[in-house]
Parts: sequence; structure tokens; C-alpha cells
Amino acid sequence: MHGLQTAPPAPPPGPATAGALLARARRARRRSQLDLALEAGISTRHLSFVETGRARPSPGLVLRLCEALGVPPREADGVLLAAGHAPAHRETPLEAPAMAEVLAALRLILARHDPLPAVAFDAAWDIVMLNEAYGGALDALLAGGAEPGLGGAAPPRLALLPAPRPNLLRLLCHPAGARRLIGNWPEVARALIDRVQREARLPSADPARRPPLEEALAQPGVASLLRQRPAGPAAPLLVPVEMRRPEGGTQRFLTTIATLGTAQDLTLRELRIETYHPA
Repeated sequence: MHGLQTAPPAPPPGPATAGALLARARRARRRSQLDLALEAGISTRHLSFVETGRARPSPGLVLRLCEALGVPPREADGVLLAAGHAPAHRETPLEAPAMAEVLAALRLILARHDPLPAVAFDAAWDIVMLNEAYGGALDALLAGGAEPGLGGAAPPRLALLPAPRPNLLRLLCHPAGARRLIGNWPEVARALIDRVQREARLPSADPARRPPLEEALAQPGVASLLRQRPAGPAAPLLVPVEMRRPEGGTQRFLTTIATLGTAQDLTLRELRIETYHPA
């Protein structure tokens, strides 16, 4: 119709400012401006100006606020970049020559855990190294097509896996994946996805490093699994992993996830080592 004018589409939201990121982190942790300002050693007025964008925080103030809020280093670097400053933490690829000593130590840790399974993975839940015991189960999953993009080749043991790497979340949720080997797969899958979802809610400076959560939730039966939570008493203290034996029956494991202490590099801070122990 003539004379009718439509409003122009709203522009897409721009990148979040440093103040907005800090305010979001503060609210997520249920901290008041007064409480945070006192811990960071600044006035509430100054903090309010930072959060609303009226004041540009210095690198030192950004790091003090992030430390007071318990913001992980990668996210703190994102706040620094949003404030126009350089990141404060370095990130070295595992393939770099400088990582040789770390990889040697990781190789020793995993080898000493044989004949029990042990695996190391990164922030995206991609497997970076595994021992012989873990490799046996992984070989069966890859041969069954749980990682279609990788083929069925057996990954090397006690060596840095080349990219693209198998992903623990895909291996768990794919129809040809771990649900064939884990007797209590619903409980294990629900516990792991809950953990990944909690991590995914945190703002990240590098979305490319997030685990393939949406892909996992799209696998058959996974989304309904999260909706069908068992009613009754409180959740158990921990969820064991019940592995099916080839000869029949199951073997129950408890798992622990460890990190490297005093790591000064983002790659190493985010590296995790999962070891299996008889239950």
C-alpha cells in the first residue's frame, strides 16, 4: 500500500564492552557492587562507571576485578581485549617445541596408569593423548563409526594425537559410540552433559574451543534423556562407569579428573587428565 512505511531492521548487537562483561560476571556470581568494589580496592562509584562504560578500566583493574570474581584466565583475556588492552596470558599450541617437556610428563603420567584407562583432553573435550588401556576401547568406537570424520584408524598411544582429534562428547553421544560399551550409559551421559552445559554457560573469549554440545544434543535419545530425570531421592554422591566386558558382565570404575598445577599457559591450564579406578 502507498504511504505505508516499515521500520528499518534493528542493527545487530555489537560486541560486549568490558564493563558489560564484568557486570555480567558479577551478577552471575551474585555479588553486589559494594562487595566487589571493597575487595578490588576501588570506590563503588568507580565500579559503576566501569560497568556502564563511563570509565575505561586499566589492565591492572581488569585483572583485579576478574580475580575477585573468580573469572577464568581465558575469559579475563576477553575482558582485557574488550577494554582495548592486550591479553595477559599466553597460549602455546601443544605441537610447539616448547611443549616437549610437558608432553613427556603427560606421557609418563598416562603410561604409569596402565593397565587402567587414562586419557588427556583439552577445553573442547578433544582427546590429545591416551594410554594403551584407554586406546583399546577407543579403537572399537572409531571402528564402529562413532567419529565419521576420522575414519576407523587406531590413534597412537602415549603420543600427541594429530588434529582433527576424537571428541569425548561425540564419542559418548553418537549412536555408534560409548552407549554400546557403557552399561549405565544414561546416568553417565546425563552427568557429563550437565557438566559441559555448566561450562558452556560461562562467557568465553574463544567460542571455537567450546565442545560440540549442540551436535551432541541432536543425537538420537540425548535431548529426551535430559528431560527424563529420575524422580526420587537426591542424586548419588558420584556416578560410576560400568564398562561391559567382551566375555560378559561389567566392570565398574570411578574416574578422577586432574589438572596441571601452577600452569602459566592457557593451553596447559585447560588440559585435563581423566583416570579410571576400580570401583
